[in-house]
Amino acid sequence: MAWIIAVLSGAVMSIQGVWNTGLTKQTSLWLANAFVQFSAFVVCFLIWLFADRTNVARLAQVSPKYLLAGGVMGVFITYSVIVSMNKLGPAKAVLLIVIAQIAVAYLLELFGLFGTEKADFQVRKLIGMAVAVLGLIIFKWE
Repeated sequence: MAWIIAVLSGAVMSIQGVWNTGLTKQTSLWLANAFVQFSAFVVCFLIWLFADRTNVARLAQVSPKYLLAGGVMGVFITYSVIVSMNKLGPAKAVLLIVIAQIAVAYLLELFGLFGTEKADFQVRKLIGMAVAVLGLIIFKWE
């Protein structure tokens, strides 16, 4: 089930990037970004209101506090996806984004950063990254 959710997540992220880029072309970068973040807030709030209702005061108890910065990162993510898709096209932008995600996620695991379980270095994972970069080069080759 987790595999299906991950595949669905990747598909929806690609579609969202294209939609957000189209929205930006008809409005502006920051208006589109603000609308995307606001509409996400409204949907999350409604789902929380009807399905969760965890006490909001629990946010004050979160530790470490940098965990509360995900929304700020979301603004940068939306901005960077819109700009990269606009300049590179959806396929190249997503390919670069995914390679960067894999590389950073592996570094987070290698060093056990931000509460992730520390993983041992594996040559095969480094080879996998090299193959991904080679795939990017082949994909971009004209």
